[in-house]
Amino acid sequence: MTILIDNGHGKDTPGKRSPDSSLLEWKYTRDIAKCICCLMKLYGYDCRLVVEEDDDIPVWERAKRVNKVCDEVGVDNVILISVHINAAGDGSKWLNGRGWECWTSVGNTKSDELAEELYKTASYNIPGVKLRKDFVDGDSDKENNFTVIYKSKCPAVLTENLFMDNEEECKYLLSKEGKKAITDLHVDGIINYISKKSI
Repeated sequence: MTILIDNGHGKDTPGKRSPDSSLLEWKYTRDIAKCICCLMKLYGYDCRLVVEEDDDIPVWERAKRVNKVCDEVGVDNVILISVHINAAGDGSKWLNGRGWECWTSVGNTKSDELAEELYKTASYNIPGVKLRKDFVDGDSDKENNFTVIYKSKCPAVLTENLFMDNEEECKYLLSKEGKKAITDLHVDGIINYISKKSI
């Protein structure tokens, strides 16, 4: 199984930061993506970053890169996780949005199983954090046709890892404990998903 890790935005994307600029989404998600990949490789998995650049690579180009790997190794042998940080506003002031959530494209898809495993691992890696869910279609994930996951051929999800414009959650994200928890929930969820698929 090839695991592709995408990260949110780029250094030139306007906004996408905490009100005090202590957390820059493009930098934070790149750091987390690299940590996820390093751990997955230590565990013996083929894990690759979709975006090596610091620039904001368009979402259609990201999906194109994902699909190139799908064509090389087979679509059934690839999964994509796009890592983001949420915000309730435009980054100009602290607000009260909070929690963790996972998105898939609209409808019942192969991505739903991956999202469920990530919700499970989020529940024990970030205990006490609100898990934002939508049970309209019977599972936990939220749904929207975000280009990077909708246009990717393989099972693909987008995670929103707490709120950078919530002061408490921002401090947690930046802490050593928070970075480890966000990394571990992705790694554990991916491994659990792959383990179930191989049974």
